Amino acid sequence: MQDKQYIGLEISRISNLLRRNFGRSEMRREMEETTGKYGWIIGYLVEHQDEDIYQKDIESVFSLRRSTVSNTLKLMEKKGYIERISVDSDARLKKLVPTQKALDMHRRMVEQLQEREQLLQKDISEEELNSFFEVLRKIRHNIGEKP
Repeated sequence: MQDKQYIGLEISRISNLLRRNFGRSEMRREMEETTGKYGWIIGYLVEHQDEDIYQKDIESVFSLRRSTVSNTLKLMEKKGYIERISVDSDARLKKLVPTQKALDMHRRMVEQLQEREQLLQKDISEEELNSFFEVLRKIRHNIGEKP
């Protein structure tokens, strides 16, 4: 008789395997002084350099609470990954801009992430990937993420 399958357990298993695999990568050394969140935020800022990005955008894109983002951005600024620049139209608003340190880190991270994605997607068809991502969207919705 087959054991019941649990989504949460499978996600946990995959997460553990990813962490273990990441622990052996060159990118791990790069990220030791930061957290995974820094990498995703830096990536978002770099990929949207032609737009004005604010704290509220990071909160929305990553489904994070205001206090979490505020603390993370303070540390990122202190460590030299971002600058907060006042906007002329509203002195209270500060747009987030990646520093050269962040740009360099992002380039190295992208190389590593591309290698990892190739490994993860090996032998999986485009149709299977589309179904997988659709299921993940539904799971996020089921546990309370707003679309």
